[in-house]
Amino acid sequence: MSRELAPLLLLLLSIHSALALRICSFNVRSFGESKQEDQNAMDVIVKIIKRCDIILVMEIKDSNNRICPILMEKLNREKLVSVKRSYHYHDYQDGDEDVFSREPFVVWFQSPHTAVKDFVIIPLHTTPETSVREIDELVEVYMDVKHRWKAENFIFMGDFNAGCSYVPKKAWKNIRLRTDPRFVWLIGDQEDTTVKKSTNCAYDRIVLRGQEIVSSVVPKSNSVFDFQKAYKLTEEEALDVSDHFPVEFKLQSSRAFTNSKKFVTLRKKTKSKRS
Repeated sequence: MSRELAPLLLLLLSIHSALALRICSFNVRSFGESKQEDQNAMDVIVKIIKRCDIILVMEIKDSNNRICPILMEKLNREKLVSVKRSYHYHDYQDGDEDVFSREPFVVWFQSPHTAVKDFVIIPLHTTPETSVREIDELVEVYMDVKHRWKAENFIFMGDFNAGCSYVPKKAWKNIRLRTDPRFVWLIGDQEDTTVKKSTNCAYDRIVLRGQEIVSSVVPKSNSVFDFQKAYKLTEEEALDVSDHFPVEFKLQSSRAFTNSKKFVTLRKKTKSKRS
């Protein structure tokens, strides 16, 4: 019997990333041997992953550890970030043990080519029935990371199941990740991250914390990637890949960020001379 692995963060970095770093999250749905043998589905999965520079992949079910090596073989690319530290968060707080169905594996990245030089990714794939508690508990993970490391920039992302009946409107007031304005949600409640036309739910999310990383986001880069439309698939073909669309955003390169600051300064000087 296959078992579901912890969410996997793949570092798949290419030379085009000098322009911007695309960070993605994708629930591939039951990514096991049967999907691996479906060549059409695998081709689309590889295309989706190739678009991204760092990607969180969820629902890998692979007891023989075959899928990850196959993916890495197909995705031989140049690294532009490195891992500073990592650890598996253990949910043992008094009174709320075992809130997470999949305890987050936290990774601190160093990124010399982007405007923000380091950031922590905290992944989450909730169980639908406990989504409210699990999303809220991410604040505890954030505080634990802050206690361990001198990190200031955070990315929370994954399949939060943060929509429709799993997180009704009245439940948001009980989620600290939402009520604290210092956590910035890049994928809004109105988005649809599901493939089926019969559903419209913002299950998959990306949330940021830290002034530096928030200001480093490429404008309008936060989005849902509709691979069905992009690759001209039928709904049935798309569902063979997953029932979720990936969510993503880009971080500005250090060069682009510096140039934009110079441009703003230049415009100010020009206006001053004219006045």
